[in-house]
Amino acid sequence: MFRPLALFIGLRYTGAKRRNFFISFISAASMIGIALGVAALIVVISVMNGFEQELRSRILGMVAHATVSSLGEDLTDWRGAEQSIAQHPKVVGAAPYVEREALFQGRRVSGAIVRGILPEKELAVSDLGKKMIEGSLDDLKPGEFGIVLGLELSYALGARVGDTVTLYAPQARVTPAGMIPTVKRFRVVGIFEVGMYEYDRGTSVIHMADAQKLFRMGDAVTGLRLQLTDLFDAWSVSEELSDKLGGGLMVRDWTQQHANFFRAIRTEKMVMFIILSMLVGIAAFNLVSTLVMVVTDKQADIAILRTMGASPGQILRVFMVQGITIGVVGTLFGIALGVLIASNVETLVPLLERTFGFKALPGDVYYINQLPSELRPFDVLKIGLVALAFSAVATLYPAWRASRTEPARALRYE
Repeated sequence: MFRPLALFIGLRYTGAKRRNFFISFISAASMIGIALGVAALIVVISVMNGFEQELRSRILGMVAHATVSSLGEDLTDWRGAEQSIAQHPKVVGAAPYVEREALFQGRRVSGAIVRGILPEKELAVSDLGKKMIEGSLDDLKPGEFGIVLGLELSYALGARVGDTVTLYAPQARVTPAGMIPTVKRFRVVGIFEVGMYEYDRGTSVIHMADAQKLFRMGDAVTGLRLQLTDLFDAWSVSEELSDKLGGGLMVRDWTQQHANFFRAIRTEKMVMFIILSMLVGIAAFNLVSTLVMVVTDKQADIAILRTMGASPGQILRVFMVQGITIGVVGTLFGIALGVLIASNVETLVPLLERTFGFKALPGDVYYINQLPSELRPFDVLKIGLVALAFSAVATLYPAWRASRTEPARALRYE
């Protein structure tokens, strides 16, 4: 604990005008360096938090919290499985689906995933109905062979609502001319935009009855998609459902389907925190040179304090107060700047894009085309404490050197 005398002298030294301008400049540079390092760390971590949250919400808008499928090719008794699953208290929705890959031909040719759904049940397990920018999922009628395309896929095919596209299914038919693929013409009845290029470019939706007929599945489906009360309970619920349904069915949750992806994001966030913390540390350790020069400049003052009865411990605390004060001021300025920028990233980035004519996140390169930000108070507190810890450590050696000053030697040439 700092005594009042050490605190008073330390604060007085911090605020006093120095005879050596270079020392004042180094002190200011150290403070600015800490502030910029803290601000950069807050902004980067907030953007990565927002990136993770945005991707999770967009992925889970298209991917169910959990899926149930057969260990074989298709799930035949899906109605019985659906009734059994619905009894679980944490399952709030279940919907059958058919999913296959196919080739489309409009004005141009492109491959995509074809997902067969029941529109009346799809709303219970995904946000697809809310992502429609033209048409509606209700426009998918069994037997009418309507199709809903992702926005980027519609661009790739050159197809709009009302146009027709030809679908080539991998299931081949035997004819006198040999094996030929199944071909069917679909009318575009809607277009959706999730905001994630992977889905907007590679996904199309048709009615489940049309998909079953097209892929010759009879009454079977690929599986069931589930919506849970809490997506973070997906793993435990999947384990419970797997035990309940028996060995013939496989239950996978969203964390398993995208485990590598979200693990990579967490790893990147941790690595960025370490790297930028090192930058904060470098700025904080500029305090070492600052305080060493201050101690050299204040040799006479230290000697006088010692002759007046100040102990080495009090001298050490004087210079620790000075260094930590610089660190605290720099950290507070950095927190204020970082919070200000992180809270306005979604406004600042579009402004910079319009001003300088560039695109920060092109949709065909990155998963999302906007830079999100999520400021979390715990992260701000953690970053502030790290900066203060670096500042405190950086003051130890110069303060110790000051406490070892011998009054007689320091006053010899005064």
